Amino acid sequence: MNNKLKVLRAMRNWSQAELAERLLVSRQAVNAIETGKHDPSLPLAFKLARLFEMPIEEIFDDQAP
Repeated sequence: MNNKLKVLRAMRNWSQAELAERLLVSRQAVNAIETGKHDPSLPLAFKLARLFEMPIEEIFDDQAP
């Protein structure tokens, strides 16, 4: 699944570790989601949407490239 997580994180000058801390997940989990190696759980996707104050659909794109 494509996502804008890395861009959104960079816009706030947050490291992967800082984002992970806000989400209560590991830095490795953030990296795996950013690189498309892992899709977030639905609760984590909602947490991300609340954190970045945008709909889940604006962060994640389930369409093939």
